[in-house]
Amino acid sequence: MRSVTYSMNASLDGYIVGPDGSFDWTDPDEDLFRLATDEVRGAGVHLLGRRLYETMLYWEDAGQGRPLDGLQREFAAVWNALPKVVFSRTLSSVRGNARLASGTLGEEVARLRAEPGGGDIAIGGATLAAEAADHDLIDEYRVRVHPVLVGGGTPFFAHHARRVDLALIESRTINATFLYARYRVNRH
Repeated sequence: MRSVTYSMNASLDGYIVGPDGSFDWTDPDEDLFRLATDEVRGAGVHLLGRRLYETMLYWEDAGQGRPLDGLQREFAAVWNALPKVVFSRTLSSVRGNARLASGTLGEEVARLRAEPGGGDIAIGGATLAAEAADHDLIDEYRVRVHPVLVGGGTPFFAHHARRVDLALIESRTINATFLYARYRVNRH
């Protein structure tokens, strides 16, 4: 069965965006960008909320009007080829290799898990990930920790009233600057 993964950049104090909504501190270096590209390459489908979808639209037109370096071209190619499901109450259409969700998050995940094919079911966006966590849909958390304290904002981990036991399955530093950690959800 396909795993549902949630992967984002986070500050050391656990936020994906700061209190002012900015995430300018998440600019990746070459190795961190390669890691993100490899994660996308390992996904079979990506579930996105509207805000992340709109942010990632940048890659649909990447290279038009300005040159991309080799890593950026590689990411754009991998990202644009990846099927995406967008959850939105306000969008009536989406572009590229994306479709609007036709069911609830739980229904979409169940359908995708039942489909043949490989690759993870990746979830992006804090609001969508919080809903997935509330419904116990996330199998693995992946966090790229940046060396910054932002003091508030949107948290990486959803705040809910239940305990979730995790097992560390990978951790490493990247360029002696970033910490990358993967945690598997322990279901008893």
